[in-house]
This record gives sequence, C-alpha cells and structure tokens, in this order.
Amino acid sequence: MTTLDFQKFKDENRKISMITCYDSTFARIINDSDIDCILIGDSASMVMHGEKTTVPAKMEWMTEHTRSVRNGAPDKYIVADMPFLTTRKGIEYAVDCAGKLLVAGANSVKIEGIFGQEETVGHIVQSGIPVMAHLGLTPQFYNAFGGHKMQGKTEEAAEKIIEEARLAEKLGCYAVVLECIPAALAEKITKAVSIPTIGIGAGVDCDGQVLVLQDMLGMTGFKMRFVRQYLDGLNLIKGALNAYSTDVHNSAFPSGDEIK
Repeated sequence: MTTLDFQKFKDENRKISMITCYDSTFARIINDSDIDCILIGDSASMVMHGEKTTVPAKMEWMTEHTRSVRNGAPDKYIVADMPFLTTRKGIEYAVDCAGKLLVAGANSVKIEGIFGQEETVGHIVQSGIPVMAHLGLTPQFYNAFGGHKMQGKTEEAAEKIIEEARLAEKLGCYAVVLECIPAALAEKITKAVSIPTIGIGAGVDCDGQVLVLQDMLGMTGFKMRFVRQYLDGLNLIKGALNAYSTDVHNSAFPSGDEIK
C-alpha cells in the first residue's frame, strides 16, 4: 500500500483497515495479516509506558517505536503520530520531527488538529511528507476537553469539525482520522471531503476503521463502547503464564525432551 492507495480505496468504495502497533513482535504478525496499514500512535504513552494520557509521549519514544515496527513489518504502510506540541513550536521544528519519523521508517505522519497550525501543516505537506489529519476527539487536547469525551455533539461544534476537515483536504492532507464523533456527522464529513476518512468511535460510514491493537485483542482489562474485542487476550495470556509458573514450581519444566 502507498499513500496514493488511500485515495484509490475511497474511489473504489473499499474499506481501509488500520491497527496500532508499537513493537517488532506484533509488527511481524501484522505484516503477515490482511491489515492494510499500521498506526504507531502516541497511544504508546498509555499502552507501552503506563501513562494516563498521550500527552507525555516523547519524540524519542515515537522514533524508536517507529523503527521497531518497521523492522517487524517491512511490507506495511506505516503512519506515525507527531507527539504533543511538536507541531506547535514552529515550522522548522515540526518539519525536523516529521522528518525523523520518516527516517525511522514511517511512510507518513499524523497530526492532531488543523486550526492554529495551518501554515505548519501545509509546509510539512509541501516538504514531501504525507500528512494524515486527526479531528474530533484529539487525545492531545485531553486537558482542554476535560477528558476523553465525544466531540461534535452540537450543531456549532459539528460545523467546526466539518470546516476543519475541508481545510485539511485543502492543505493537502491525504486522509483524516475522525475520533469519537456522532456517526451521522462522520458520514456527513466522509461525503463532504474527497479524501478518505478513518473512523474510531465514529460509526460505520467512514472509509476505514482504526483500533488500538491491545484493546482489540482484549489485553487491557477494560473496554470502550466503540471497541470490539476479537480475542480474550488478558485471560489467555494470564492462563499461559500461570501454566508456565505451575510447571516450574512442580519441576515439570523443562522436561527430558527439552534438555540437551
């Protein structure tokens, strides 16, 4: 898959499947799967580093996660998140950060929000770095939003998101993530812009869907309303660990066949 294929998928009415990943082990599995593309989200801050929000994510983390995923998934299209404030410190700094993510192995970067950083987003695009926009519930705005709350519920708020999506398209973004907005609004935006939309908690009418891998595999111990769990990973992994521990305690591991 290439950046141009995102538009091709939308034009051909084909859905895009995207999943997050942060390490080479899972990346190798995804590389051999039917998943279309990988997002190295700043959700790594929470999933891999135990933080409460995405705000603490650092460029060093994102570049290392990107390098690890690329090593494990050489054949997949990779989008890497620009961490908190990296696009708000000036154009030169933003381009430098985006460039580091591409050097580490990403095919494009994802930027939360358009308003207030139009020039920066446009310059990154014009520098040859593909940009995926992220609108609606933008987790880096956690403190401004007062938590992870659905956005675009009022007519005024909905119109603002529609306007921002059109601006993202105008600036040259090749796709836009729509997170936690009403399904009807997501459908309206999907029809209003020519670039593909990737939904998360935004209904089925988006041009694609993205989920956090560990949420989808049931490994986190909690379930958001919009997350479908395809595996009871928490109990399966815990069961395997307990079985191993029991075998060690009972001297059942290693066995004769496992000893040279």
